[in-house]
Amino acid sequence: MQDDRIVAMYWQRDESAIRETEKKYGRYLLKIAQNILCDLEDSKESVNDTYMRAWNSIPPHKPCVLSSYLGKITRQLSIDILRTKSRVKRQASEYAVSLSELEDCIPNGNTTEQNVDLHLLADAINKYLGTLSKDARTTFMGRYYYMDSIKEVAAYHNMSESKVKSMLYRTRQGLKAHLEQEGFI
Repeated sequence: MQDDRIVAMYWQRDESAIRETEKKYGRYLLKIAQNILCDLEDSKESVNDTYMRAWNSIPPHKPCVLSSYLGKITRQLSIDILRTKSRVKRQASEYAVSLSELEDCIPNGNTTEQNVDLHLLADAINKYLGTLSKDARTTFMGRYYYMDSIKEVAAYHNMSESKVKSMLYRTRQGLKAHLEQEGFI
């Protein structure tokens, strides 16, 4: 079923919209959640919460790209679940590993000024990503937004893992230099 039809079903408050969403995007959303949480039950909970949040937010929102809209919700919910669990016990996951790789590039957001500048930082990162080749950009997004493992990124780009690691390293170094130039570090 087409996304515009599914969105229309949400707007009509037709409960079959959730079933259609699950059919079309269930595996995609579960993969996002699993990459962050590394726990099947928590991942399923996150995906189910995604359906509920989509039901409650459409309307008034009318997403242009339903997959991105749902993926963003799942990612946010999964990170919230991980943070809650991490208060009790720190866990290794692709989320934690990928964030540790970015520590040298992104300034720590502990001050009020840095919290206010968060949108400027996002704009600077987006500007930098816009200068990259398509492969470098999608590799970076796969690793640091979708939290895919190096092996998965290499597989869908048809590259070796060492090439992906090198590309990510160069991209992080370029990002760091760009952010320094923009005054963030």
